[in-house]
Amino acid sequence: MAYIPYNANPIGRDTIDCTVRAIAAFLDSDWDTQFARISIYAFSKKDMMVVNNLWMGYLRSMGYRPHVIPDTCPDCYTVRDFCADHPTGVYLLATEGHVVAVKEGNYYDTWDSGNEIPFFYWERR
Repeated sequence: MAYIPYNANPIGRDTIDCTVRAIAAFLDSDWDTQFARISIYAFSKKDMMVVNNLWMGYLRSMGYRPHVIPDTCPDCYTVRDFCADHPTGVYLLATEGHVVAVKEGNYYDTWDSGNEIPFFYWERR
């Protein structure tokens, strides 16, 4: 389990695009493709693409369903803990105000978000 520096933004910007970056990693896609698809989905819903319900709806439209992380320790179960508990597979984690991709027990992000507390996750089939 490790933090892997990852920035799919084509010009390397580190901006408020964590949702696009994480979804691109989750789907083994690229930033441009996911930005365009999420934007089109947002346009169809007449909502902003950074709204949680919007990008969650985008994932649902592709057949993905969120799983709630049990809150047996709501303030201590971190992204790192999730990675340790899920050494295989591909996941997308939603934390308070952030989204991060997990692949094979490693988390991919522009910064070390390992101490963030995940609330939901999606598993790639």
